[in-house]
Amino acid sequence: MSSTLRLAEQLIARPSVTPTDCGCQDLIAQRLGALGFVCETITSGPADCAVTNLWAKRAAAPVNNAQEAINLIAKAVLPKTLVFAGHTDVVPTGPLNQWDSAPFTPNHRDGKLYGRGASDMKTSLAAFVVAIEEFIAANPDPRLNIALLLTSDEEGPAVDGTVVVCNALKARGEAIDYCIVGEPTSVERTGDMIKNGRRGSMSGKLNIKGVQGHIAYPHLAKNPIHLVAPALAELVSMQWDQGNAFFQPTTWQISNIHGGTGASNVIPGSVVIDFNFRFSTESTPESLQKRLAHVLEKHELEYDLTWTVGGLPFLTTPGPLVEAMRQAIAAETGLQTQLSTTGGTSDARFIAQICSQVVEFGPPNGTIHQINEYVKVADIEPLKNIYRRVLENLDQLEYLALT
Repeated sequence: MSSTLRLAEQLIARPSVTPTDCGCQDLIAQRLGALGFVCETITSGPADCAVTNLWAKRAAAPVNNAQEAINLIAKAVLPKTLVFAGHTDVVPTGPLNQWDSAPFTPNHRDGKLYGRGASDMKTSLAAFVVAIEEFIAANPDPRLNIALLLTSDEEGPAVDGTVVVCNALKARGEAIDYCIVGEPTSVERTGDMIKNGRRGSMSGKLNIKGVQGHIAYPHLAKNPIHLVAPALAELVSMQWDQGNAFFQPTTWQISNIHGGTGASNVIPGSVVIDFNFRFSTESTPESLQKRLAHVLEKHELEYDLTWTVGGLPFLTTPGPLVEAMRQAIAAETGLQTQLSTTGGTSDARFIAQICSQVVEFGPPNGTIHQINEYVKVADIEPLKNIYRRVLENLDQLEYLALT
């Protein structure tokens, strides 16, 4: 059994349903501490359901000689920092009787490792750690700062997790140059897709006001469902933007409509509509809010509207990190990886606020959040090797900066 597989099993065996960590971060911190990492635990949230966050960092080796120091000063070059980021929490298991094996007992069947978190994302965490161990064993004095940022609040509200650590790093002026988030991004084979950006997410709760009344006397009432219907038709048909080379066009979707008293003979006095924008970098929260309000006002609706911005879009254009990832994937698998910004949001949205180069990369995501979640055992070592190769590629860039 490989070291990566063994660690993945140890992590899966810990029932760290969000927001609990169940000692996953302690296990990882012990291994990193042996490599010279300084490990800091940051807790946040109510005491009865506190979120555990880990920030672990290993500083680059000091320069070897006076000439390297002179070169650094002349070029104003500081060691860059690569962060591996992820989450130790997992989603609930769902009905246990629907699992073919206990979700927190790692199980092997047909070349697959089964368990909750196998692909989202404890295998990535194990691959992070072992990749770092192998890299430092071969390169004991790297010129690259290496760090891990882990949280137990990614699958939950995500208010006491990665965002708290990012705010702390920003407050103390600690820079991040590159970040790899271990989300399961691959489709068929490990390496076939990385996320170099994500759309923004913004939700709205719209309350349309009418006048309740008897359904037989509609002239004495104002039906808010009827009143809002033309506006909804217009919103559904709107083109919010055309997207760009990296992003699909912005979408607007209704998720829930709540109206009525439950009686079949009562016109409701209000209707509440929940909706969500997934938006590209061609739009902003302000521009989308303004356009939607214009439609509501054009239809002379009386309404209340509250907004929640879940995350801003981010994009990492091809550069040092993307190129290092591409080279590592090609060298390990022979695949020419696809860049993508599709899918939901992740904690990368917080990290992108303090780091200009962020990508997400992990194993295939076909069974994430499902009953009988698994990862193919054959995908595990290539994943670890890709992470190690990225370390090697970026560390080489740091050495070149000294010459």
